[in-house]
Amino acid sequence: MKRFIHFGVLIFITFALSSCGYNSLQLKEETVFKAWADIESTLQRRADLIPNLVATVKGYAQHEQETLQKVIDARAKATSVQLSPADLSNPAAMQQLQAAQGELSSALSRLMLVVERYPDLKANQNFLDLQNQLEGTENRINVARQRYNEAVEMFNGSIRRFPESLTNKFLLHLAKKEYFKADEAAKVVPKVTF
Repeated sequence: MKRFIHFGVLIFITFALSSCGYNSLQLKEETVFKAWADIESTLQRRADLIPNLVATVKGYAQHEQETLQKVIDARAKATSVQLSPADLSNPAAMQQLQAAQGELSSALSRLMLVVERYPDLKANQNFLDLQNQLEGTENRINVARQRYNEAVEMFNGSIRRFPESLTNKFLLHLAKKEYFKADEAAKVVPKVTF
């Protein structure tokens, strides 16, 4: 009889734990970590392309040294800010990374304006290839950010929803993750004049 009761309790616990979200919460957190790694990988691709772009432009626009130096400095700053998966719950760390990446985007925009002044450079096949690669990378970064935010939305919603909220509160203690937010400068509508 005791065996039967123990067996019944074991089956009940197994059934109760299978629907409490213990495993699904951990899988959702891993999805957030993977999405973050995708962002880091794409940011690294951009950082790797920039020296080639700068070298190509430097060959044509030697007297635009200040703009080129700003791109080099912004790249160095952006690659020096590193976040670990543990930092994804830290708003200050996320803001620091986003600010560094925003400075790099701004410096690249200024570099593209410099390029407009050099018709030979704009026609150079190496430059065009690098520019296309950089544009593609920027699109990949945007997609990776969107996927990361979707994963964060799923995860944050799960740790707040019953019964996963109880599982998280009493067993896992997983922290809410921070969204990747737009740079403040991106909220200003650019002026286009002809």
